[in-house]
Amino acid sequence: MTTPAFTLERDARGRLVCTLADGTRHAGVLPVRAFPLSAPDQDVSLVGGDGHEVLWFARLADVPETQRRLIEEDLASREFIPTLERILSVSTFSTPSTWTVETDRGEARFVLKGEEDIRRLALGALLITDTHGLSYRVRDRFALDPHSRKLIERFL
Repeated sequence: MTTPAFTLERDARGRLVCTLADGTRHAGVLPVRAFPLSAPDQDVSLVGGDGHEVLWFARLADVPETQRRLIEEDLASREFIPTLERILSVSTFSTPSTWTVETDRGEARFVLKGEEDIRRLALGALLITDTHGLSYRVRDRFALDPHSRKLIERFL
């Protein structure tokens, strides 16, 4: 599938501006992933300020490098989901409980309000949401070290 002809640049205010092949300019477009956790590099839209889709890409890899970099930068600035790599400790096996974890962004502590805040995703992945609404991703719970697996299994 071919990617539609367009240009993408930042304006003086740092917003993304998309210009379509017919010359139509859309200022302030936002890239939006259809499936940010399960398929982050597929089905990405550029959505205009009015909430309507301007462009859609089946695969981000098909977007020319310069435009893809701008899209990825914008997504990274709005999407913050640390990856949980190890569970160091859990205060109690009932909820609420305080977890001390190691993430790809460093050590963190958060409070898990209830077991329902651990969401199972495809292929052993998990999404854990703390009391402040911050989400932590576990790419594959079966690939965690034995101590971390044992702790997390108590809550599933």
